[in-house]
Amino acid sequence: MNTLKDKVAIITGGSGGIGKATARLFLDHGAKVMLVGRTESKLKNAIKELDNPNTSYCIADVSQSKDVKNYVSETLATYGKIDIFFNNAGIEGTFSPIAEYPEDIFDQVISVNLKGVFLGCQYVIPKMTNGGSVIITSSVAGLKGYKGLGAYAASKHAVIGIMRTAALEFADRNIRVNSVHPGPVHTRMMRSIEKDISPGNPKEAQQGFEAGVPFGRYAEPEEIGELVLFLASDESKYITGTTQVIDGGMIVA
Repeated sequence: MNTLKDKVAIITGGSGGIGKATARLFLDHGAKVMLVGRTESKLKNAIKELDNPNTSYCIADVSQSKDVKNYVSETLATYGKIDIFFNNAGIEGTFSPIAEYPEDIFDQVISVNLKGVFLGCQYVIPKMTNGGSVIITSSVAGLKGYKGLGAYAASKHAVIGIMRTAALEFADRNIRVNSVHPGPVHTRMMRSIEKDISPGNPKEAQQGFEAGVPFGRYAEPEEIGELVLFLASDESKYITGTTQVIDGGMIVA
């Protein structure tokens, strides 16, 4: 299991469900990993759970350029290079129709989910080794509309434009850039969305989502991580500029 032997990866949103599951896979396959997140206690807990000496963390707000520059410099100081960038940090916002959506929460969602992705690409990719891989977390909500999730859907649509542009701009260095588009995943984010949709009975909201998935279930974080692992590895060396859907058939239902 040395698919990523001697590779160095940055994972933003590193203490969350998908970020942590992906970090575990990266480590199992020989990588060194820098976890990036806003909350030190969560990052420390993730480091403890992963229990691997090839793991470090850096506190950062991905929407702030000074913080992004800092996690880049910390990674280079710790590991000497960057081969893989999992541009993964994101927030869900709230569940509300566009006509009633709070402007301050819209701004927060765009700041983290869109500006955070943009700044990550702006400051990380120029420092990456040639032939590296960038994976951006979008969503099935980046490919279709969802009532009540206007800000989230807008941000996840927009990162596709960043992905496709970066894929072109860095192709001369053989750096590939792709996005992944999960359907519902068993993470804190989905628990939050379910509670927002159905405060009195979040399980009912979950069942509603599951009914729209041909496979009839949510994904596990590790299943998303396995796709990210493939895109991070040299096995995907001729894949760039693509939207990789992983949703149990939801988008075609």
